Amino acid sequence: MTTLKNPEPVDVVIVGAGAGGATAAKVLTEAGLRVVGLERGPWLKPEHASGDELKFLNRNFIWQDPKLKPRTYRQNDSEDAVITNFSATPQVVGGGTTHWGGMVPRMTVNDFRLRSLHGDVEGASLVDWPISYDDLEPYYTRVEWEFGTSGLGGANRWEGRRTRDYPTKPAPLSQIGRKFATAMDKMGHSTFPMPQGMVTEPYRGRKPFSENGFWQQYPDPGNGKSSTLISFIPDAINTGLYDLRSDCYVSEILVDKTGKATGVRYQDENGNEFVQNAKAVIVCGGGIETPRLLLMSKSALFPDGLGNGSGQVGKNATFHQYSFSVGLFDKELHDPLYGWSGHYMNLCSFDFYETDESRGHILGSLIFPSMLGHPVNWSFPGRPTWGQAAKDADRELFNYSMKIGILLHDLPVESNRVDLDPTVKDAWGLPVARITHTPHQNDFAQEKWQVKKNGEILEAAGASKIVPVNMERITGNTSHELGTARMGNDPANSVVDKWCRSHEVPNLYVFDASFFPTATGINPALTIMANAWRCADRIIAVDRHGWTD
Repeated sequence: MTTLKNPEPVDVVIVGAGAGGATAAKVLTEAGLRVVGLERGPWLKPEHASGDELKFLNRNFIWQDPKLKPRTYRQNDSEDAVITNFSATPQVVGGGTTHWGGMVPRMTVNDFRLRSLHGDVEGASLVDWPISYDDLEPYYTRVEWEFGTSGLGGANRWEGRRTRDYPTKPAPLSQIGRKFATAMDKMGHSTFPMPQGMVTEPYRGRKPFSENGFWQQYPDPGNGKSSTLISFIPDAINTGLYDLRSDCYVSEILVDKTGKATGVRYQDENGNEFVQNAKAVIVCGGGIETPRLLLMSKSALFPDGLGNGSGQVGKNATFHQYSFSVGLFDKELHDPLYGWSGHYMNLCSFDFYETDESRGHILGSLIFPSMLGHPVNWSFPGRPTWGQAAKDADRELFNYSMKIGILLHDLPVESNRVDLDPTVKDAWGLPVARITHTPHQNDFAQEKWQVKKNGEILEAAGASKIVPVNMERITGNTSHELGTARMGNDPANSVVDKWCRSHEVPNLYVFDASFFPTATGINPALTIMANAWRCADRIIAVDRHGWTD
């Protein structure tokens, strides 16, 4: 490792260039602030994308390498943690928005006030958010229009007020979408077009998304599928004030003797170490890597980790387990579903989202149908795995299968947490993140009920064979990491305030899903971006005037 001359100081250094980091970079640079972005992964351009399933799915090309960047997991404190690839979020410029399915529904009004609705839930650390739906609504709208989305305003009867429709119309229904809609209508339930991070019409120089089901877990070689890689990052770069450095690994947030953040220490891809000084630091590494970085940033002033006087950094972790029911349809009775044709999840329902305690649990989830994986690596109980029989199964069974999935709206539990593993190190010699997590009993009850209900929907759709896929534990299979730097008004039980600013370090911010006080039953990306925009506006209007060099 060689130490070279440090780069010039800037106004803000942002750790991470995903949903939160890229949004903040766009807003701050367009207001005239000089920003450096440090992303630990590579900068892949759309031309690096391809339809190579082996490369992207089986070899996990854009996902972190567990040999270089492992994590450890245990269910509770009495177990030994084992090395795992838990929640292997893509670490590339654009973050999770480079690979995602692009689901962008808004949180509901009630999502912000779960403590008021349900009171104390035994074993859980349920709280209200210090902000409301109305605080985020203008920013939801800005992101939907600036980022590029599709949907139908007013179609979701559970959604809060909206001031503007989506900029492009919903995607056409796929065969799977039609099958789902017919079954739901038969059962007396409602559906609506899935709000999606893509454009379905020419929009701001972008061509419509190529309506196929293969772009989950792939970068899009075009520009129809929205990501911060093709939207907010170019917007920030075009200001001339955003210096984005990829393959840079931040190991510490630095502070001065007064407790203010002064910048970060990082290594570039060649192992050269630098200090990037800045007037403010925004951390957007995700709900696992952000608390890890804060806990590694120890000093005489912060012996337990930066901004961790409350002891809450890393606690209250939730992970949105994905569970589903699988249906197989008799080809003699049904037309093929062709899951690869059309966007792979273009219809959904919120009918089971709000609490109905007659189900035996509180909370609920968005549900949506989709194809069963990809033809190269899909699975179904009893499917042959080799030779001509496997090829026949791929040809015959894949086109007659579908699943209905949920994103578990899991309860926060204080002891479910991310901390530093005391023995396991990564390739840089730094302690890795250790995840300790046991689902709350409400999580099991909610997941079991909804997966069974999804099976009933598949039965109504005409499936001849139905298989529920229930969880035994949280596996981190959604890459949604929430709650580990909780937002709140009380410094005693939260990490950041309602502007996502550290209670203890006045120029340190957290803009990824770590700030979520509670989870949701939907994908968090839209809310991450909307909140980052909201908090960046506050920095521009108020905070920056109090910063000193």
